[in-house]
Amino acid sequence: MKLYSLSIHFKGATKANLLKAAYDLSSFSFFQRSSVQEFMTFTSALIVERTSQGSRASVKEQEYLCHVYVRNDNLSAVVIADTEYPQRVCFTLLDKVLEEFSRQVDSIDWPSGNPETTNYKALDIHLSKYQNPREADAMTKVQAELDETKIILHNTMESLLERGEKLDDLVAKSEHLGNQSKAFYKTARKQNSCCEIM
Repeated sequence: MKLYSLSIHFKGATKANLLKAAYDLSSFSFFQRSSVQEFMTFTSALIVERTSQGSRASVKEQEYLCHVYVRNDNLSAVVIADTEYPQRVCFTLLDKVLEEFSRQVDSIDWPSGNPETTNYKALDIHLSKYQNPREADAMTKVQAELDETKIILHNTMESLLERGEKLDDLVAKSEHLGNQSKAFYKTARKQNSCCEIM
């Protein structure tokens, strides 16, 4: 699971304006990185331009998934991830980034802003933090813990079934012990019945 790109755009009337972007291209060779970055920037802008206002979408491009969220105020964000990365976590990240960005950067600067002039430094931090969805997202972390508990429980049930024959022997012995105890109780009751005082 990997995130490659996280970008914030303003969806204008005719084109998307890139405001800020962060990339993690460490999995690509050094000589490919600039081309890959340009392609991701182009793809992100194109997806924002083609996504309607106030909607979310996921677009598959080869082995990548591009998740986009265009708010009603035309502020938009795109995250490019591999196909294994959980979609819900991507949209949680996009919500968080857009909310934080809109609080820190004045909306007057959105239509004319660019990556050099936009003063928002947290994008690289978010991209790094969300590389591991289990650590970044509380619900994913809880789900992972539940899955782990299910595995442990499943292993316990398997080991219990492996010992099945031994448990059956114990049950048979306890049933036998139960019959002896009943016989002892009956005998004891008969013996004690002669000594009852009224």
